[in-house]
Amino acid sequence: MNLDELISEYADIEGRLADPSVHADQGLARRLGKRYSELRPIVETYRELTGTRGDLATARELSGEDPAFAAEATDLEKRQEELEERLRRLLVPRDPNDDKDVILEVKAGEGGEESALFAGDLLRMYLRYAERQGWKTEIIDSHPSDLGGYKDVTVAVKSKGGEEGAWHRLKYEGGVHRVQRVPATESQGRIHTSAVGVLVTPEAEDVDVQIDPNDLRIDVYRSSGPGGQSVNTTDSAVRITHLPTGVVVSCQNEKSQLQNKEQALRILRSRLLAIAQEEADAAAAAERKSQVRTVDRSERVRTYNYPENRISDHRVGYKAYNLDQVLDGDLHNVTQSLVDADMERRLAEAQGS
Repeated sequence: MNLDELISEYADIEGRLADPSVHADQGLARRLGKRYSELRPIVETYRELTGTRGDLATARELSGEDPAFAAEATDLEKRQEELEERLRRLLVPRDPNDDKDVILEVKAGEGGEESALFAGDLLRMYLRYAERQGWKTEIIDSHPSDLGGYKDVTVAVKSKGGEEGAWHRLKYEGGVHRVQRVPATESQGRIHTSAVGVLVTPEAEDVDVQIDPNDLRIDVYRSSGPGGQSVNTTDSAVRITHLPTGVVVSCQNEKSQLQNKEQALRILRSRLLAIAQEEADAAAAAERKSQVRTVDRSERVRTYNYPENRISDHRVGYKAYNLDQVLDGDLHNVTQSLVDADMERRLAEAQGS
């Protein structure tokens, strides 16, 4: 869709949103409002660019009569270049999930108890980063390890809405995260390497994924691990198998079977949405690099080196020596390097098409 078509679409949506009858259908009104918000920066930038071009033409015409207009023309030329670059970036096809919340799963892998302890460190990093962003978090399911780490933990991250949701930043976290440090369990002071897997999926809404109850096998069992009253004493844990795909999810954190079922379905919807999108991407030959699903140290996306206080992202060559601050939630520069690299890739694809 070219720029003229986008401007026409914006005007059409603006007119429809002014029609009270449209708001009788909340779903339609929500979809139109979302699209309107997506198009608004494009239209506003284009309008400012058009005005700047007109002002520049006038300043150039008058520059021979008054030196002040020549100086103004120089400033307007710079502003025009800035607006042209902004518009170019805004016209790059965006990820349709960028405004979505996410389901983030952290799983211990190679390294035994040390891996589980680092899984706990990554969880705290993400929780603190979310707090810095003003996002809300909710631990949906968890299986603690013996020494205070996590065998696996699932957390929902809810952003504030708008064009850039939690997915816009956290989608690059998927993959294998490798840690190099002296484990608390190591008596000889030797540096060990272990790995933790992170899986990130956009949280699906009911309208995104329709699940046929006949496609589900639901098993209940007794919760395991530490707990208070009613935990470990009743069959409250729930395991759901989606028969057509073989996807299995479980949840045991809540006290009631019904609550655990609702949380498990929440995770299942997000995983099925991710599968559907991966299939669509592959069919369009535009698939993004898949997140690494096997926790193998050789297939890492990032390394956390404690002795050097260094963090390295191997996908974009990012390296910094503030690991302590990153683990305390200061992830912005890391994620920004990945956002920028993805934008450059999208720009190159748009120019080549």
